[in-house]
Amino acid sequence: MAKRRILLVDDEVTVLLTLKAVLEISGYDVDTAASAREGKSKIKLREYQMVITDMRMESDAAGREVIQAARNAAYHPAVALLTAFPVADDDWQDMGADKMLVKPMQTRQLIQSIEKLMEKHAAKLTRLAGAAAASPLAAPSTAPVVKKVAKKVVAKAPAKKVVAKKAPATKVVKKAVAKKGKK
Repeated sequence: MAKRRILLVDDEVTVLLTLKAVLEISGYDVDTAASAREGKSKIKLREYQMVITDMRMESDAAGREVIQAARNAAYHPAVALLTAFPVADDDWQDMGADKMLVKPMQTRQLIQSIEKLMEKHAAKLTRLAGAAAASPLAAPSTAPVVKKVAKKVVAKAPAKKVVAKKAPATKVVKKAVAKKGKK
């Protein structure tokens, strides 16, 4: 199985390099960005299974911008907000993050949180791809696109067995299918 790729976005170089080393030792392929601008650019250039971003960088809204860029990416990475200034659950969820990680965090706890989020996110994408393919709203021309997305998700999922449940398609999947169907 190919290494899973993570993008770390943080303006504190020591945090960036430390987390990069910890994640690489744990078997991840890690790219880094020292600003929201650089992070958004990398999100457009490569595919990531997860994006982890600091909240406050060059501006108070920088982390929100990175999260939005990740949410707009056609490949739908898991997104974690990394912050030393915890915000209410509703706030980080409204931003579009899947998880909030509070720094500093013990290494083992960080890796466990990332693994759990990646597994949960891969299962969610598999469910959504299956639901979109079965939906009467999906145009016949989009079926190959949905199958391709589902194959990618399954191929990059962790080695553990993922049990898919049926769920209705969401706006995210419908948007991705519509976007791919237009090409």
